[in-house]
Amino acid sequence: MLALRLARGAHPLVLLRRLLVAAAAAGTGFLLLCALAHALGHPGSSGAAARLAWCALPLAATVYFAVAVARSDPGTKPRPGLSSVGLGPGRLMVVSAMTTAVACTLGSMVALLFFLHLRGDLTGLPFDGAAAELLAADRPLPLAAALTLLALAPLTASVAVALALRPRRTKPGAEPADPDAPPPAPGGLPWGVALLAAGLAVETYASGADAAPGLRMPGGIDGSPAGVLTGWALTAIGLALAGPGLTHLCGRLLQAVRPGALRLLAGRVLMREARRIGQPLGVVCAVASGAYALTTLHAAGGRADVGPLTTLGALLVAGCTVLTLATAAAEARHTRASTRAALVRLGAPASLLRGSAALRTGVLAATFGPLTWLVAQLSAMPLTH
Repeated sequence: MLALRLARGAHPLVLLRRLLVAAAAAGTGFLLLCALAHALGHPGSSGAAARLAWCALPLAATVYFAVAVARSDPGTKPRPGLSSVGLGPGRLMVVSAMTTAVACTLGSMVALLFFLHLRGDLTGLPFDGAAAELLAADRPLPLAAALTLLALAPLTASVAVALALRPRRTKPGAEPADPDAPPPAPGGLPWGVALLAAGLAVETYASGADAAPGLRMPGGIDGSPAGVLTGWALTAIGLALAGPGLTHLCGRLLQAVRPGALRLLAGRVLMREARRIGQPLGVVCAVASGAYALTTLHAAGGRADVGPLTTLGALLVAGCTVLTLATAAAEARHTRASTRAALVRLGAPASLLRGSAALRTGVLAATFGPLTWLVAQLSAMPLTH
């Protein structure tokens, strides 16, 4: 009940984010139900298991977006007055997890209703039974299996939110951090570069193996070696790990060689927000490079038709990653509100703040844009030559 009351009294922007989480969960649930329908219509086929396995990508993107929305929710952040009424960090973490579960459950129920409507099990609305043949309407739907698949998004998202927002214990006797000291560099850059290089090497080796086992991919692309997909996964993880380190490095480079007030402010902000902004940036780069490689492979195979379910899955993954980055940027802006107010009180011109934001955006685009293009080219090259 407390989670529902907090959701009802939240800011409209917060409600919009939760509705977007519900929409992402609805799309993921619909894809899972479509995989179940394919298994019902093609018993004993190995394609059903492959379709269900590919649903892990939109599910992971939905969970990633749900965690970002939960972190940016101001209603579930610890405040001094709430601890006195029993709402400490642990209880607020539970409330946030329950709020996420409610949003994802709402999306899953919408997916079930839409799925039943397209099968023809629910009538009285437009497009009754429009996809009856595709969704195996001639076979009874196992309710237990459908509810189990629909519960994946709420359960996974709520557990991920609980783990991400769990209270951290501070070491006894630890001194508080100095607010003017530069933050330490994230430690994932070497690991990210290593995984990125390993992924590209695995892709190159697997694409040259003629006897490599094929794995069916979305969009009708057959025969892709499983090692290539493993290399793509390593490349994506490497970009996500390297993102915070690259963002921190951009901040250090901005402050190099006798910086002025503009470069100093922009660089210090990038260093402080490296962990919050860098990881979503790395994930967006991974999705963009993977989409380019898939498009190149699809064109090289001579196929121009992409099914609606493949399009839905691609839109879910791309949309969730971009929305996660936008949510992290909005959270960072909200965190800097007190700093901006202090600078204004000290007489800093508004042009300095706008110039700092533009400089940060330009530096990040100049760093991650060519990196995405380079990784996409290197990922697609072994598959087309």
